[in-house]
Amino acid sequence: MLLTKRKLRIETERLTLRPPTHADFRPWAALRAHSREYLSPWEPGWADDHLSRKAFTNRVYWAQRSIANGSALPLFLIRRTDEVLLGAITLDNIRRGPAQAGTLGYWTGQMFARKGYMREAIEAVVHHAFTRQDLSRIEAACLPENVASRGLLEKSGFKYEGVAQSYLQIDGRWRTHVLYASLRHDRRGRTDAG
Repeated sequence: MLLTKRKLRIETERLTLRPPTHADFRPWAALRAHSREYLSPWEPGWADDHLSRKAFTNRVYWAQRSIANGSALPLFLIRRTDEVLLGAITLDNIRRGPAQAGTLGYWTGQMFARKGYMREAIEAVVHHAFTRQDLSRIEAACLPENVASRGLLEKSGFKYEGVAQSYLQIDGRWRTHVLYASLRHDRRGRTDAG
């Protein structure tokens, strides 16, 4: 993995994880539009201008500011063999001081799901967070019925921790989520609860 002052890139076996750039607008908008039905049951509702160039430009500027001030790590998954955008992963809400924690969120385009790309990305981002950013805890949440996401988190070393009532608004209503975490110095065994 390589981290320089100006360019953040995390390399995995098949992927380059890097912040979004203005040049990513068309592939991002096309991938999101094509995968809308696949993603919408699991995500907060999209604003009317979600796929607009202006909204994407704001996203790029937010990513740059967040990385610079250390509050988030928003990255696109780029397949190295053909430079295709597969999805995104964000380590957000990074808290310092006694917490040393962050929250993980991710999505992939429908045609790239269940091919191991996101597991590769999650493991790389968690490793980066623990070794380069000195975080101690990475949290993630998903809807209880999202079996694929739950399995992905568990295969990536996250452990089930409980339930958060009315955690996020999904499709216009407050939804309960299951909570998972990965700890830098985890001595817990596998948790089958939940």
